[in-house]
Amino acid sequence: MKGWQVSRLGNPSDVLEFGELPDPEPGPGQVLVRVHAVACNFPDILVCQGKYQERPELPFTPGLEIAGEVVAAGEGARAAVGDRVLGTPPVGRGGYAELAVLDAASTMAWPEGMTAGQAAGLFVTYQTGVCALVQRGRLRAGETLLVHAAAGGVGSAAVQIGKALGARVIGTAGGPAKCDVVRGLGADDVVDYASEDVVARVKELTGGRGADVVFDPVGGDIFDLSRRVVAFEGRILVIGFAGGRIADAPTNHVLVKNYEVVGVHWGFYRTMAPERIDEWQGVIEDLWARRAIDPLVSAELPLDQAPEALRLLGSRGTTGKVVLVPA
Repeated sequence: MKGWQVSRLGNPSDVLEFGELPDPEPGPGQVLVRVHAVACNFPDILVCQGKYQERPELPFTPGLEIAGEVVAAGEGARAAVGDRVLGTPPVGRGGYAELAVLDAASTMAWPEGMTAGQAAGLFVTYQTGVCALVQRGRLRAGETLLVHAAAGGVGSAAVQIGKALGARVIGTAGGPAKCDVVRGLGADDVVDYASEDVVARVKELTGGRGADVVFDPVGGDIFDLSRRVVAFEGRILVIGFAGGRIADAPTNHVLVKNYEVVGVHWGFYRTMAPERIDEWQGVIEDLWARRAIDPLVSAELPLDQAPEALRLLGSRGTTGKVVLVPA
């Protein structure tokens, strides 16, 4: 099969190598999938650089999320040959290739009516959203949810899930075009951080109270900003650090304002409480069946253009998901 491999760490454009790779074989509980689409994620950049929390042994193939058709199945697999599935390949044996394996716990049905790109970008993104907003953030109908980077992959999912849960959603995005995207996702209000004072605008929109739940995949300065706009007994959800800087959480400020700083490491549930994954996937499938969510894919590139796809993703110029498809 053809695919991408990383033999040394560095920027994706410098270290990704495209060529012939051995075809993987499914073991017990696994399926072999012909990849119809693989979603690009910010962690794909970090893993190439050696900066991700999981560091696969060199050489490895990146790619966290795939959708495709089962072409072989091991004993005890959750799908049969011909089934259309989605999921996350084992770390280091990722989806930037024509074929990939999925473990039983990571093999999910490809929902009827979804495109390959939508299905590829569904699992991690929407699982993270449900984990964050339902499990960790305890978001309730009628509360105000502030979503940072709301036009991005996890941000766009959080906007849609928040609305489906009955929250009032305020999204932040940079520039008129991205703000229009966030409005199209269903956000009640949108703040353009490129031209508006986010703190002042959020306080104005909430009558000075602030947001009950803040969804923050950026970190750094955005986390510092979030502390100023979180409401009494609010929850700041730490999703990731796309901004690069890992912010400090002054405990005196947490105490004085009576709010929570809540970590959201979705992947850890796969080890500590794997039963949650199927439960949350059921929630996601129900939301799709009701069309309460509509995964946003802004760009599809051929598989052999993976470095360009990750460059676009890293430039912060994209919205929703960027996916790679067979040439």
